[in-house]
Amino acid sequence: MKQNPFNHSHFIGYINQVSPQFVKIHFPSSILMKSFSFYGEDLKGGLVGSYVVIEGEKYGFLGKILELSLPEKERLELSEKSFNTKDFHPTGKIEILISFDLFNPNVIDKGLNSLPLIGSKVFICSSEFIKNYFNGFGVKAEHRDNAPVIKFGKLTYDKSTTIELSQQALFSRHCAVVGTTGGGKSYTVSKLIEGVVENNGKAIIIDPTGEYSTYDNKPEVEKTVLITDSFFSYKNLTISDLFVLFRPAGQVQQPILLEAIKSLKIAYCLIRDKEKYNPLEENKKVTLSIGKKQMILENGCVVKQNNEVRPFLNAHYIYKSEIENSDNSEFDITKLHHQIINECFQIEGEKWRNLRDERNFGNSTSLLMRINNLLSDNDYKKMFGFEFSENKDLISIIDDFLKSDKNILRIGFENVPYNFQVREILANAIGKYLLNLSRRDEFKKNPLVLFVDEAHQFLNKKVKDEYFESTELNSFDTIAKESRKYGLFLCIATQMPRDIPIGTLSQIGTFISHRLINHQDKEAIANACSSANRDTLAFLPILGSGEAILMGVDFPMPVMLKVDLPIIEPNSSTPLFK
Repeated sequence: MKQNPFNHSHFIGYINQVSPQFVKIHFPSSILMKSFSFYGEDLKGGLVGSYVVIEGEKYGFLGKILELSLPEKERLELSEKSFNTKDFHPTGKIEILISFDLFNPNVIDKGLNSLPLIGSKVFICSSEFIKNYFNGFGVKAEHRDNAPVIKFGKLTYDKSTTIELSQQALFSRHCAVVGTTGGGKSYTVSKLIEGVVENNGKAIIIDPTGEYSTYDNKPEVEKTVLITDSFFSYKNLTISDLFVLFRPAGQVQQPILLEAIKSLKIAYCLIRDKEKYNPLEENKKVTLSIGKKQMILENGCVVKQNNEVRPFLNAHYIYKSEIENSDNSEFDITKLHHQIINECFQIEGEKWRNLRDERNFGNSTSLLMRINNLLSDNDYKKMFGFEFSENKDLISIIDDFLKSDKNILRIGFENVPYNFQVREILANAIGKYLLNLSRRDEFKKNPLVLFVDEAHQFLNKKVKDEYFESTELNSFDTIAKESRKYGLFLCIATQMPRDIPIGTLSQIGTFISHRLINHQDKEAIANACSSANRDTLAFLPILGSGEAILMGVDFPMPVMLKVDLPIIEPNSSTPLFK
């Protein structure tokens, strides 16, 4: 470091009060608060938001001026004339950000093991000095030579100071970008995406509105739009996902639906391996020998009416591992309606009855209608692959992307309908698939950042109705809690942090907070971010467009900055009246 941080030409005052939260400064003269030039550098004397350095006995301290005031007696004497002709003695409140070694200012101590003493001198912090801390902000000393950084923005109160953020510090404990509409949230996410690309990292974007479609034509970007380009195969949905889609009532419909799915899984396995069971085929009916008993399949369904139970139980035993795997739905879902009807026969002795249980059938009619409506809807056919599709399965697209040299995969939800809460179910299923990959150590060598835009649409969601029991869609919450050690990192963007589960927010290590006005939103951030204090968050309502407060457990201090414009701007402009 070329310059002594405690240059006496930069002196502005003395510490006259010390507390664990802040210190107070006494200005011997109001003249010291005025801006001035020093060797070509414009220095702001005593402005709120300005950085200062404090000279201690063993340590130096970097702080930020939070407020200024005049003593009560001098306030009464204040006028335009007196301020220019008379000497006043203001006081100020300073937030201590970091402490540093007096003899080696590069060595900083994030925790404040000591505080300034009464009478310690306070100096304006020069740009040259503070730039040292923001060149690789958050990079650990042992990684300084090769750690990837993202050129992110400039200090709000010193536009000459560029901020380079450690990519590891940003994402490794998960990240949240928050702020009201128009505050610059989308541009910040775009800047982060550009940083990942520049550092040859990997990221997947769940894009609910097509906002980041501006990236689609870039060579390092792979894009797929659900329904238009790809589908999420129902076979990759879990049994609980199917229950959420079809919403069976708990008393009767859930057991029948579960039994029908089990039967169709058995049918799928038997048809696949039918040559093992001496098949006798007649039109659409297949008779198979399971042990010494016969089992009948018709139109891909298990026929139960007046047939023996034993071969069904034997088949279940043979394929038990496949049938009881609740993580996939490997069966022909188009047969579900017919199989549910086949389940409406009670067991009597060793056989199913010949007469249908009309009570069970009657109780299942609403479930049958929901299934038929869902399976016959053109959008849902294209989205879940209920019928043959020329589009590509999203899971195979994700797998191919992870093996490719592409950096970004944008999954567009812009054509996905809003009914049946299907957007939430889809996003949750994608999160669940990536979570399972992370548990198999797929991202240990090459970490993946999962961007979830408009995260309040997908997190903290439950699916319930008048008859269906509540089911939580919590894959992103689980990712936040456990996937860090596996190399899967979450970056959420939302204008309503109050709607994000507290369990998820508490796992977020980095917050980039743009303007927030709502009290509940500010409280949600304050409660979740350990490095945030009330004084820092007080600036949130007055932040301008593109300005943000960066706070993170892996960053030495909170910092107010102006985010640089991304090269590729998101499609987030507000339509104009004509």
